[in-house]
Amino acid sequence: MEPFERVVQEHGRVVLRVCRAVVGEDAAQDAWSETFLAALVAYPRLRPGSDVRAWLVTIAHRKAVDLLRAQARRPVPVAEPPPVTTGEHPGDGRQDLWAAVAALPGKQRLCVAYHHFAGLPHAEVAALVGGTPAAARRAAADGIATLRRTWKDAS
Repeated sequence: MEPFERVVQEHGRVVLRVCRAVVGEDAAQDAWSETFLAALVAYPRLRPGSDVRAWLVTIAHRKAVDLLRAQARRPVPVAEPPPVTTGEHPGDGRQDLWAAVAALPGKQRLCVAYHHFAGLPHAEVAALVGGTPAAARRAAADGIATLRRTWKDAS
């Protein structure tokens, strides 16, 4: 079994992309941290030959859902909503793209994140979000089609 540090280096960006797509920019780092803390504890029990990326995305999914549930219960008073900005995002991509992903319907957003960002097969995506592999494939395809229609790449 490879050292856990190498697992983080190899899969950290994919997990962050998934977290960002599922919980949004603000909570993505928290979900990422929670994912790797839980993974660190469970890593010694991971069966040899397991798909580590799929395992991590499953943990990220569960942590993201936990964060979303916690956020839904927590009131956040604000005088003015923060301004929406576009342009280069420090890291890996464009804020306007992440905003377009966040605007997708829930199941489409999850299927796009898990299939296109994390590279999971549709059967594993279906196991995470519920439904059949065909439904996961359709939701991911619909999400990508919506992104192509609505997101304007300014580069």
